[in-house]
Amino acid sequence: MPVVHKSTIRRARQAVKRQARNRATLGALKSLIKKVQSAVTEKKVEDAQASLRQATSALGKAVTKGVMKPNTASRRIARLTGHVNSLSASRA
Repeated sequence: MPVVHKSTIRRARQAVKRQARNRATLGALKSLIKKVQSAVTEKKVEDAQASLRQATSALGKAVTKGVMKPNTASRRIARLTGHVNSLSASRA
């Protein structure tokens, strides 16, 4: 029978907790991003801008928590902002 250290068991337990937390955070992020995208497709400028603020904040928090890499969050923020800005530019 292989020797399993106490630290290995502890690390495995921590990994399960972290995975659950990260999945919850990513799920919430996806729903916020979809909210922005749906507002853009429906051409609702105010809703899109409000949703963009929430999504940007959530993406920044995900980076702080280590759920997402900084460049990935930055790229997603830039793309979402571009969509929202093009919507408001076409309206004006």
